Amino acid sequence: MFTISNSSLAVVIAPKGAELQSIYSHKTGIEYMWSGAAVWPKKSPVLFPVVGGLKNGTYQYNDHSYPLNRHGFARDMEFEVTEQQMDSITFLLTASAETRKVYPFEFTFFITYSLNDDCLSVTYKVENEGRSTMFFSVGAHPAFKVPVTEGTTFNDYYLRFNALENAGRWPLASDGSIEKAPEPFLNNTDVLPLNKPLFYNDALVFKHLASTAISIVSDKHSHGITLSYNQFPYMGIWSAKDADFVCIEPWCGIADTVTTSGLLQEKEGINALEPKGTFERSWNVKVF
Repeated sequence: MFTISNSSLAVVIAPKGAELQSIYSHKTGIEYMWSGAAVWPKKSPVLFPVVGGLKNGTYQYNDHSYPLNRHGFARDMEFEVTEQQMDSITFLLTASAETRKVYPFEFTFFITYSLNDDCLSVTYKVENEGRSTMFFSVGAHPAFKVPVTEGTTFNDYYLRFNALENAGRWPLASDGSIEKAPEPFLNNTDVLPLNKPLFYNDALVFKHLASTAISIVSDKHSHGITLSYNQFPYMGIWSAKDADFVCIEPWCGIADTVTTSGLLQEKEGINALEPKGTFERSWNVKVF
């Protein structure tokens, strides 16, 4: 495990998956991340080179079919540390014989965690080291503890968007694919009350929300988190059944639709990166 810290925060990251493990505030004395208990052992997997599931677990590229697990392989691979300071650290994953079996692109993938007062910034940088256009998605999946403080319950919390939303939820088919049309969900509101049945039908998936930040807050105290994500066009909000956490997931990419062609370059939300090109996106979480 690796730790970065400043006068406000201590943050722990595991080299496997470069996965965020802990955000602890010296000011509030609160741990904000999910514990990683048996109901869902992950805490903040990194999604690369796809977000969500592929129809039939495969995609096609250059007349070849490749199997690839839901959310890709980065979350299960060991990253190396390329740079570390007291309040920042950078991890690196590169293409290998193992990755080429399921993803035929040459890449370097950097993840940097850095602190500024009571805010953690997470930056993804993808570089195309190959000779052809690289197609990929990248996204976050951090799980925040709810309830945040003792003496409160899951139902005491709500999500607060930083803009009024009129947005449908895109339902998931039984195989994890995105359905053809959204269901009405957010109607001229900036608040979504939390309750555990909200997630009994899997994640809440949104496209192109008006908001660029979502907070987990309660009227019973002044503590919570705000996650800012203005460079990510898709959003997933999820919890395991009856679990005490909520994932706020900014995505540059999305699961296959039920009508997908299966061609990687035609996948909705896919990012195309030219040879020697660089793609960089950041999200931030402020705790209070």
